[in-house]
Amino acid sequence: MAVSLRTRFLGKEFSSPLVLPAGILGMSHGSLRFAREAGFGLVTSKSLSLEPRKGHEGPIVARFGGGILNSLGLCNPGIGAGLAEIEEFSRMAGAPVMVSLFATSRPDFEELARRASDSAAVFIELNLSCPNVMDEFGIPLASSKELVAEMVGGAKKHARLPVVAKLSPNALDLPAIALAAEEAGADALSMINTLGPGLLIDTVARRPVLAPRLGGISGPAVLPLALKLVHECAARVGIPIIGMGGVSSGDDAVQMLMAGAGLVGVGSALWLSGTGVVADINRGIEDYLEGAGFASPGEIPKLERKNA
Repeated sequence: MAVSLRTRFLGKEFSSPLVLPAGILGMSHGSLRFAREAGFGLVTSKSLSLEPRKGHEGPIVARFGGGILNSLGLCNPGIGAGLAEIEEFSRMAGAPVMVSLFATSRPDFEELARRASDSAAVFIELNLSCPNVMDEFGIPLASSKELVAEMVGGAKKHARLPVVAKLSPNALDLPAIALAAEEAGADALSMINTLGPGLLIDTVARRPVLAPRLGGISGPAVLPLALKLVHECAARVGIPIIGMGGVSSGDDAVQMLMAGAGLVGVGSALWLSGTGVVADINRGIEDYLEGAGFASPGEIPKLERKNA
């Protein structure tokens, strides 16, 4: 039986269900093209702010037994330069890209959404959930139903592209926040962002491993939580989900699709295993489809909801 990885999401068709999340690789059109050639169906820009951000001083990434701790600090070239790179990527690669946006106020998200709508992107992602800039901005917006609704509603008023709300696993009632995002007009959800922040200690130097002290937790250790939250939110909302968090193999990706995701993000696995892991995961999905008798990822059945 011939199988295909082609996947539809928000009216667009992608060559693979795999998505490069924001912040994993660089912002240049070359790095986006590199990700596309590695096998991603959709690539996401770094989260762009109105003004450029340098991010945190290094070291900002560290490995531990269960994955990665990172505190990049939302470094990005700003919306103007970032959209120029997306334009060049689209011109050279002719491939879909999602532009990720970061702000802390409704007026800033509105302005970012307005400017991003004139870009070559196919979707707009609102990063409401980065945990490694809490020292600057406090608790992520995605911890509050009211703030999520305010930011999503503001962005939707000015967006002419589908809006994807990126949510935090640190929220006490994430399904309720997902529902608030949907009711405010979000076209899809992206989840989960990194956990934490967490801490690693250099026992020889007797100081934190990361220069900013704390960082977001990602990697294989977070997969069970990501699957649980995607499954719970899929049961509460009627909009599609880009599921991510700890996906490192084809079987992990299939689990995420079964949990309720329509597309699957692969991020930390690139840092841990290199970009070749993308092709490995795509092959793993194909092997599952062939073995199970499904023609495409869209035919993979969703996990039965509890008490359904």
